[in-house]
Amino acid sequence: MTFRLTCPVCGKRDVYEFTYGGPERGPRPAEADPASGSQAAGGSDPAAGSDPAAAAEAHFRWAQFRMNRPEPQEEWWHHGAGCGVWFSTWRDPATNREAPPGGAEAGGHEASGRDSS
Repeated sequence: MTFRLTCPVCGKRDVYEFTYGGPERGPRPAEADPASGSQAAGGSDPAAGSDPAAAAEAHFRWAQFRMNRPEPQEEWWHHGAGCGVWFSTWRDPATNREAPPGGAEAGGHEASGRDSS
C-alpha cells in the first residue's frame, strides 16, 4: 500500500521517499543518575519522583513502548530521498491519510514542519 506525505520543503511526495521516525511521544523523562541515586540534570519526572528505580522504569517505558492505535496521531518522518529534513505531521494509520493537526477528521493538509514541544 502506498500513500503520499507532504514534505514542508518539497511538497507532496510518494511515501517511498520517506523513513518513518515513529510517533510523537512527548519530552524524554529524566534518567536517574546511578552515581548519586538522584535525577540527572535536565528536569525531573514527577511520575518517577526521587526513586532511581522509578525513573529508570519511566525512561524504559518512554523508549520501548509504542502505541499503534487506529486513530490520527502525530508522527516523525525523514525525507531521506529528498531534502533530508525531519518533520512531524499528523496521519491516520487506519487510512494512511494525512490528518489535520490535532487529528480531527482525516484529510490532507500541509505539514508544518514545526518542532512540537
